[in-house]
Amino acid sequence: MIEGQCLCGSVSYIYHAELEKTILCYCQHCQRAQGTMCGWNSPVDKNKFEIVRGIKYLKEYFHSPNKARVFCQECGSPIYSYRVDLPDIVRLRLGTVTQGHIPAPVEQAFIQYRPVFMKVEG
Repeated sequence: MIEGQCLCGSVSYIYHAELEKTILCYCQHCQRAQGTMCGWNSPVDKNKFEIVRGIKYLKEYFHSPNKARVFCQECGSPIYSYRVDLPDIVRLRLGTVTQGHIPAPVEQAFIQYRPVFMKVEG
């Protein structure tokens, strides 16, 4: 089981399973949305993902017609994203995890935008 929350604590969630894989994404959209050099995400089963507090604080932003980024409107913490064409999957933002095991990244996307000083083992 995975637990997490936003920075201010208004939103918290539980993922009723273990994370199977994690992905580092260096695309420029993730860099801007996360405010850092990459997004660190895990695709999770939407049916096992539960917002346990603060659903009213969640705000969706559609950067493209097909993909929503969901964040806490109080503190701005990115919580997850989802694609309209993949209705059973959410991409959990792993910087919000407070309890549970997070596996090392097994995949990197858009490495052409990865900072030259950053090296990821594996």
